[in-house]
Amino acid sequence: MRSIRVPLVSMRPAFGGSAATWVLIQQVLVRGLVALKFLAIGRMLGPAAIGSVSVALLSVAIAESLSDTGLAQAVVQAKTTPTRTELGAVWTTLTTRGALIALLLIALAPLMNAQFHLGGSLALLQLAAALPLLRGLASPAYYVVQRERRFQQLAGVEISAAFADCAIGLACAWGGAGAYAVLLGMMVGESLKTGLTWTTMTPRPPVRLAWHGIGHYVNFSRWIWAGSVVNLLLNQFDKVLVAKLLGPVALGAYQMSSKLAQMLLADAAIALGQYLFPTFSAHYRREDGSAARLFIRCLALITVGLVAIVLVLRMTAGPLFMFVLGPAWMSAVPLFRIFVINMAIGAVIAILVAYLRAIGAPKAATQASVLQVIMLVAIVPPATHWWGVTGVAWAMTAGLAASAGWMLYRTVKRP
Repeated sequence: MRSIRVPLVSMRPAFGGSAATWVLIQQVLVRGLVALKFLAIGRMLGPAAIGSVSVALLSVAIAESLSDTGLAQAVVQAKTTPTRTELGAVWTTLTTRGALIALLLIALAPLMNAQFHLGGSLALLQLAAALPLLRGLASPAYYVVQRERRFQQLAGVEISAAFADCAIGLACAWGGAGAYAVLLGMMVGESLKTGLTWTTMTPRPPVRLAWHGIGHYVNFSRWIWAGSVVNLLLNQFDKVLVAKLLGPVALGAYQMSSKLAQMLLADAAIALGQYLFPTFSAHYRREDGSAARLFIRCLALITVGLVAIVLVLRMTAGPLFMFVLGPAWMSAVPLFRIFVINMAIGAVIAILVAYLRAIGAPKAATQASVLQVIMLVAIVPPATHWWGVTGVAWAMTAGLAASAGWMLYRTVKRP
């Protein structure tokens, strides 16, 4: 009999070095490890410990946002690949920034300890200062790899760092390190990632102090910095308010409900944005309209999927918290039902920001963030008066919706 040949579909394109498959694998493994770490430590230690470490991480986030140079995004978006000399200047800038942030956090730790009612958590705040320094020491070749869409290599580095973070964090928690376990795991993970950027990625910049050669990045990066400052108000305002008024226990419940919603919704879109930003940029450089067509397809598919996921999570919120975190966390369920909506809108915003930055319009994303701030200033006071912390969460929803609406408008009505 004549044999029948069935054509085989090559898997090579799906697992090529620049394939989106690697972004998906990275997302699933990295976010899965982060979820395992935080949920396991949260169940072991309870809201108070999570609230204390959240304040420490909040201080890092505030300092990094206020000093964001935008150089990473500028390297990815630029029309020409940076030279080794330019990368040396980028490394000098980022390392200096990390060192200054670390020193500032150490100096301000006693003040923050008093303001957020942390009691004996001064050392926790000071330990967190090591994180921005470790990140600043990393090689800027990482951004060149991202620019060239070598997602397989990026996935290897990120997954290795996440595994080290999770393993050390859980080991320290089981060993009785308490809230310090979260930071110790993060420090080991960041150290490994920094080391891998120097040993596995090229071109390696010269290790010397050099400040000149990156002036052409400033016009683009200044809008990234402005956006980071505005986003600082948007992303950390509610946490600062809860921590200041209600203390670490309430912040722990608030933060965990937000974190769980982020893990289930926004993290996937953020990871997809890491793939889409250089991909949109590459299509935009062709000047054939392919970037806009790709953007429309991605946005439509993501929006439909998010709506379905939000409906399911809102219906199953109570059993989910009981199963994952236990009865100590049930007070966070009403907030979680709001946060899944917020994170879904945030997921859409992540795609919009990736596209606007790729087409050289980061200003539009910054304008959207300013609009969101205006909404919050107008809505938060009355909402807090009438509905308390739940009102703050709904005010965030309104601000996110306004921000997403403005960016959608700007993608259609480009100047």
